[in-house]
Amino acid sequence: QVQLVESGGGLVQPGGSLKLSCAASGTIFKINDMGWYRQVPGKERELVARITSDSSTNYADSVKGRFTISRDNAKKTVSLQMNSLKPDDTAVYYCNAEIIPYYRLPSYVAQDYWGQGTQVTVSS
Repeated sequence: QVQLVESGGGLVQPGGSLKLSCAASGTIFKINDMGWYRQVPGKERELVARITSDSSTNYADSVKGRFTISRDNAKKTVSLQMNSLKPDDTAVYYCNAEIIPYYRLPSYVAQDYWGQGTQVTVSS
C-alpha cells in the first residue's frame, strides 16, 4: 500500500527555522503534485505550498518569502524549509501527494494521499 510519512516537526522559537520532510513508499507508478497543508483546531485545513512534478511551485501569501518547498523525484520525497517562523505558523502540518499506484493501472487517474501530520509549535 501507498503511505506518506512525515518527519521534522517540533518546538521552535519565533524567528527560528524548521525543515519538514515527507517520504512516499509503496508500489508507486507516478507522483504528480505534492504539497504541504496545515490545520489549527477549529479551522479548515489550508494550503501552505505545492510543487508539481516538474518543480513549479505556489505558496500561500502568508508564507511567501519565508518557506521553500522542494522535491526529489528519485527518492519520492517532498520537503518544506520554514524560516522566520511566527507564532501564527503553529499548526499540524500534513503532507499531500497525488499518486498513481501500480495496482490502478491502466487507469492513470491519481489518488489523493495524506500523511499522518506533524506538529509545529512556534513559541518563546
